[in-house]
Amino acid sequence: MKKSLSVLAVLLLMLVPLLSACNSETQNADSSNDSGGKSSSKKHKIGILAPAVTHGWVAAVAYHAEARAKELSDEIDYKIQTSSDAQEMTSQLDDLMTWGAEAIVAFPQWEGMEVPIQTALDAGIKVVNFDIEIDADGVYRVSGDNEGMGVEGAKYIIDKIGTEGNVVVLEVPSSGSVSKLRKQGFMDTMEEMAPDMEISTYATQFTREDGLKDFADILTSNKKIDAVYSMDDETSIGVLQAISEAGRDDIKVVTGGGGMQEYFKMMPENEDIWIQSALYSPAMVKDAVDVSLKLLNGEDADEVTIIPTTVVDRDNYEEFIDEESPY
Repeated sequence: MKKSLSVLAVLLLMLVPLLSACNSETQNADSSNDSGGKSSSKKHKIGILAPAVTHGWVAAVAYHAEARAKELSDEIDYKIQTSSDAQEMTSQLDDLMTWGAEAIVAFPQWEGMEVPIQTALDAGIKVVNFDIEIDADGVYRVSGDNEGMGVEGAKYIIDKIGTEGNVVVLEVPSSGSVSKLRKQGFMDTMEEMAPDMEISTYATQFTREDGLKDFADILTSNKKIDAVYSMDDETSIGVLQAISEAGRDDIKVVTGGGGMQEYFKMMPENEDIWIQSALYSPAMVKDAVDVSLKLLNGEDADEVTIIPTTVVDRDNYEEFIDEESPY
């Protein structure tokens, strides 16, 4: 009996280090899963709120935001939500807060987002608005340069036709400050650099359908046009169609704005017209994601980041082609 107990004691003593080793290996595996280089528990959580649109510039915002989030997947976990109105976006904002978002990149296109965004800010969440200025204390913003787009449009037209000629300006009053700033930059630059330019202004919308319809009427009432200052690529596509259908060959320049892939591809096809786009690219939202990560990493960031516009035409359009972009 004593001999049996002695043997059992020896066996137990031999098992102790084996059991300890097994336990240590499990903990290391768990630890490896937790860290995984940079585990999800160590990553910052960033939520992205964008409008739900199936095409166009707005749709491309969500596309580029998610593309940047994927590029930063070693550093962040992210959730992207798209909504159709302020009420839905508010509900999704609440969901992101429950999820544990430390920062939120928001593109709030509707009125009524001030209070929910302020609530998130008061809860200690970093909020970076894309494009839209909103009245909330502590919000950061990343935007393009609307006035600069007008400046570049004026300079481009002067470069192509000189300081005298007939220019049609297509403004979009319904877009509020967007059209106002783009027109202001254009008119101020023309007054400074080409005061003798004849300028006529007409109202339209940021759609190709309105660009076609309105410019067809403008062509009828203007027998000589040298250049068109259009503020939007979609409008400009309609303008170009109207010019083609009317058989007009007097127009030498059509500007645009935004950064539309379809419009880019038209640039080399129209040898008799200089087609230009002043970028107000949806890809700028990537900078908003970067700002949110900077803030979470304790780095300094400007409260407002204005991204200068870039001029695209037949000479450099290939640099901006993105076959995957929905816009």
